[in-house]
Amino acid sequence: MKSRVWLLLLSSCIPAVAPPARAASPQKDYLTALEADKIRDAERDTNERIRLFLSFAEDRLKKFQYELEHPSTNRHSDMLNSLLNAYVGCVDDAADLIQLGLEKQDNIRKGIDLMSSRTKEFLVVLEKLSAEGPDKELYKDNLDDAIEGTRDAMNDAEKAKKKVAPPPIRRKN
Repeated sequence: MKSRVWLLLLSSCIPAVAPPARAASPQKDYLTALEADKIRDAERDTNERIRLFLSFAEDRLKKFQYELEHPSTNRHSDMLNSLLNAYVGCVDDAADLIQLGLEKQDNIRKGIDLMSSRTKEFLVVLEKLSAEGPDKELYKDNLDDAIEGTRDAMNDAEKAKKKVAPPPIRRKN
């Protein structure tokens, strides 16, 4: 009888000792822990979050180009495809932030301008890879998705430029 009471008491205390569940948002699977922390730290600044996602996209694209030039001996195809998927994820998240900023009527002119210019640069690289990239059969489907996603993001940014309020004009007295 005493052992039952003791077990009942012990089992009721275990949930109180267990560590609390983490309240932070889940980390995107294509971001490193450091990158996810940077995004979380810029929580209130939409322009900064857009800039971060675009810099992460650029990083993935550079790593993709490096992997093409210096193929790894194992999992080369997996590496190429995962880098392209991560690139698309970053660009898509930046585009989603622009849409969210428009809905909230945030001042995201800088983010929109950055998205417009960076996606044009990215598209040049991606189209060049599509035309003359080595081992295209390994990553063609993901490259096509990356091109389509980049074009969509660029078009969304151009549309957003028209929707966002123009900057204030100072009048001279």
